Amino acid sequence: MSNKPRKPWRVILTQRGVKLVEIEHTSEKKAFEHVRAGLCSGADTARVEQWEGGRWWHFETVTAEEIQAAQAAVRSGAE
Repeated sequence: MSNKPRKPWRVILTQRGVKLVEIEHTSEKKAFEHVRAGLCSGADTARVEQWEGGRWWHFETVTAEEIQAAQAAVRSGAE
């Protein structure tokens, strides 16, 4: 595929190395909303990719542990 896709962001959720789902998004914001939801719902890793220059590029990998640590930091700061 060399034409820019309508949804230039995608998230690939995995659990213990097994691909659960791959979903494309229209924006970075929507992609990361899906990352947070997926990692809070049982997936352990989310790979975010962006379409640029005629191909998919790795943008970031996020783990469930990172989300849990961030949520704990927010909670402890609120107390």
